[in-house]
Amino acid sequence: MSKPSLIIVLLEDDHQQMLIYKYLIHRGLKGHEIRIHRSPSGQGSAESWVRKEFVKETKAYRGRKSRAQTALIVMIDADALTVQDRLNQLDQALRESGNEIVLEGEHVARLIPKRNVETWILCLNEEAVDEGTDYKRARNDWATLISKGTKTLCEWTRSPAVPPNHCVNSLRTGVRELKRLIA
Repeated sequence: MSKPSLIIVLLEDDHQQMLIYKYLIHRGLKGHEIRIHRSPSGQGSAESWVRKEFVKETKAYRGRKSRAQTALIVMIDADALTVQDRLNQLDQALRESGNEIVLEGEHVARLIPKRNVETWILCLNEEAVDEGTDYKRARNDWATLISKGTKTLCEWTRSPAVPPNHCVNSLRTGVRELKRLIA
């Protein structure tokens, strides 16, 4: 896909927002080309909110893509589920609303960190991590780690780069998803 004129980003929290926004800026997008929808704080389950909004934003993406280069990125933590379980939940939300599931040719990236995005951030900073541990409260220097990790994510998503062996599986899948969107 050539550079989109709009990327709709749907996500759960601050760390996800910082990582994806900085990544898109590093990849050459301008702030006005990025529309972020973040789960409102203190209003219930963020992952449930993302699933509901995914239906709405998928419809908006599909309506806009015929007029302008558009992409949709949804980021939702797998938490204690598997990545496939979260993908199935997103597909089910679309089916229940009468929409088709995400098709191969669509410019929709579904990013699902196993456990949470902090696992990805640490992995992008070359720290040994596993996908079963919750790292969310393990550090207080996330902003610094995200800035450095964003550069690594940019490197890993440039063709023909391949993530190194220490890359966790959910991040490896996320890298493939991002490579499809931004050439």
